[in-house]
Amino acid sequence: MRLLVASNNAKKTLELERILADAGINGLEVLPLASVPEYPEPVEDGRTFADNALIKARAGAAHSGLPTVADDSGLVVEELGGMPGVLSARWSGTHGDDAANNRLLLAQMAHVPDSRRAASFVSVCALVTPDGQEFVTEGRWEGTLLREPAGEGGFGYDPLFQPEGEARSSAQMSPAEKNAVSHRGRALAQLVPHLAQLVR
Repeated sequence: MRLLVASNNAKKTLELERILADAGINGLEVLPLASVPEYPEPVEDGRTFADNALIKARAGAAHSGLPTVADDSGLVVEELGGMPGVLSARWSGTHGDDAANNRLLLAQMAHVPDSRRAASFVSVCALVTPDGQEFVTEGRWEGTLLREPAGEGGFGYDPLFQPEGEARSSAQMSPAEKNAVSHRGRALAQLVPHLAQLVR
C-alpha cells in the first residue's frame, strides 16, 4: 500500500517512516509529493492548523488516489492570543523569512515578563483516504520564548524556543533529540492506529 505525504520535505517523510517502523507497521510505502503527477497546490486559507492540514491532505488524496498525510504547524504564544499560529511562516509579511519573523516576534514580546512568555510548537496532522475517511491528530511541544536567538540548528522559531525541562533552545538540540519529542512526532504517532488499518 502506498501512502502519500503531501510535502517534498524529506525530513517529514523520514520521520513518518521511522514512526511506522517503531510501531512495527510493514507494508506502507511512504511517498513524497514528487513521486506522484504534479497537481495544483491548494491554497492554505484555513483559520486553524487543522483546516490547513485537511486542505492539503484532501487535495493529495483527490489528485493522487492515494491515502494522504499532511501536517500544518507553527508557534503559538499565549501572550499574543495564540499568534503567530497559522501565520507563523509569514508573520513578518514575507513567507519563509525566518530572520524577519524572529525579529518581529522578539520586538512584540520585548517588554513581556518571563512569567508570561509561555509558548508551544503545535502540529496538526491529517490523514485522508480516497474513500473519504478523515482523521486529525494534534501534537504540542510546550516551552518558553527566549529573549534572544540561541543556536544555529533547526529552522523557523527554533532559536527562540526553549522546551520545557531544557536548558537549551530547540535550535541547540540535535535533529534526533528534536524528533524524539517534537510536536510533529507526537501528532504523527497518534495517527499510527489509523495507518495500521490501511494495511489490514
